[in-house]
Amino acid sequence: MRILSVRSQAGGRGAGSGTGTGSGVRLWPLGFPGRGTEEEFVSGTRVTASGARSSPAPGAPSQPGDGRRPWAVYAVIIAATVLAVGLRLYDLSRPGYLFGISEYDDGTDFGSAVRLLHGAVPYRDFIMVQPPGITLIMFPVAAATKALGTDAGMAVGRVVTALASAAAVPLGGLLTRHRGLFAALVTCGVLAIYPDSILAARTVLLEPWLVLFCLLGALAVFDRDRVADSRRGIFLGGLLFGFAGAVKVWAILPVVVILVLTARRPRQAVSYAAGVVLGFCAAVLPFALTAPTTFYRSVIIAQLVRNDIVRIPEGYRLQQMLGLAHTSQLATAVLVIISIVVAVLIAAVTVLGSRLAHSPPPALDWFATGTCALVVAAFLWPADFYYHYAGFLAPFLALVLALPASRLLAALPAGEPRRWLVLLRPAATVAAGLAIVVLSVFQVVAESHEYSGVPASEIAAVKRLIPSSACVATDQASYTIAIDRFVSTVPGCSLMIDGVGTDYALSSGQNGQTGAGSTPAVEAAWMSAFRAAKYAWLTTEEYRRIPWTPQLTAYFYSNFVPLTYGPDVLYIRTAHQLPYPTG
Repeated sequence: MRILSVRSQAGGRGAGSGTGTGSGVRLWPLGFPGRGTEEEFVSGTRVTASGARSSPAPGAPSQPGDGRRPWAVYAVIIAATVLAVGLRLYDLSRPGYLFGISEYDDGTDFGSAVRLLHGAVPYRDFIMVQPPGITLIMFPVAAATKALGTDAGMAVGRVVTALASAAAVPLGGLLTRHRGLFAALVTCGVLAIYPDSILAARTVLLEPWLVLFCLLGALAVFDRDRVADSRRGIFLGGLLFGFAGAVKVWAILPVVVILVLTARRPRQAVSYAAGVVLGFCAAVLPFALTAPTTFYRSVIIAQLVRNDIVRIPEGYRLQQMLGLAHTSQLATAVLVIISIVVAVLIAAVTVLGSRLAHSPPPALDWFATGTCALVVAAFLWPADFYYHYAGFLAPFLALVLALPASRLLAALPAGEPRRWLVLLRPAATVAAGLAIVVLSVFQVVAESHEYSGVPASEIAAVKRLIPSSACVATDQASYTIAIDRFVSTVPGCSLMIDGVGTDYALSSGQNGQTGAGSTPAVEAAWMSAFRAAKYAWLTTEEYRRIPWTPQLTAYFYSNFVPLTYGPDVLYIRTAHQLPYPTG
């Protein structure tokens, strides 16, 4: 029996999915069943009897540098990034999306930075139910509003957010490029065209920024397929994940998965956890300590116990998560079947790839699968679900689709009897590329029919009617931001930026429809907003946000009369109080 003696080395950067074995000498029979040679074990590359390198081992992931044209991988990453930027900017160019009104949450997210610019501190001076990460991110953009106005500032924030969403594409490509062309193509392609990622990038929402910092953290934590040995890199990854949590607490899901992956290496786990805590606390504590009780009620309690009168159907959630946002709503049973089929196929590919590679999935695969499963579960559990939530699922879904399949393709046996299997790799890559092209066309067609629900003429008319710096009460801050009437010089004008969030925080999760008005603090907050205002611009959704108690209703209609009529009504304070009929 011929014996190959090789000194093994601890896996350093670029060691693939293997774990370090320490130094020493191992003796393995050449071609030992299920093991390969020792050098295969270390590097994932076969050696010949003379020691010359040949083809990759069956279970080894494809490497761009092992004769597989690394330029093609980077070309795919660049092309997908250009595609992502184009789709997002085209969507933003549709009528009313750049300077108009398209969302509720963007008023809170961007408005919090504008309030901070003018000296108001989150949680102490106004309520928001998210951590202050987005406030810090948007603060430089908000600084421009002093010269440009809040309407132009919001437009800049939307462009920056669209670019941040597109930046996830090259980050995903860099995370998977060591797996070869197929993995990079699928990861980048899914991130570029996933419908809800594009929709979430339309305005200043949290999901694009959350994804950006999570992927930056993953790049720092993972060295190819494995958790990096460098404690500095892991600490940096923790910092980035911690700041992602300061953008939205959903970042705790990938954080938990990485903590599980590092559980057997305490020093790595401690370094990572320390980075997470520092990254989160450095962004959050300066604001939370100014009003700890309000922060606790707003960011933690309100998010955990918030409820609505109806639960968003599971069918809608599944359709959004499956990337079918632009198709007609399918029956829930059909969507459940599709979801089960997708999950079974991913599991089958994972198991088959592991059997052919004679090793379990590497840490990067477990990270993608575990986080994807947790995110799906988190989206199916609460009563509320909005389309832009699925934007957070996109990177992990992309990884789950790309990594197991690329591992299986790399592990397919080669040789004369099965020469046809070699053709599966380029065939799968071509098929994936064609699918991305077709879906991109569908996305462009869908975007071409989109427009904002609030006409530009209505926005311009209201802007003309309300003087600059007037105090305007509204149930949706993005309305006053769009007409540059968000900042008022009137003493005592309410700083409220999130009406429904104020309801949640002060009433332990209730809104205008579910009983927030029974909490005196909620009624007082809205009464204060109306008492200081000369104008009130109320949307068609005001009944969900404003708790119309008898006292609040009587005060409003005794002091305000309509100035415009339409779906969204502008009211003006009357010179004399009007009688309001009781009963």
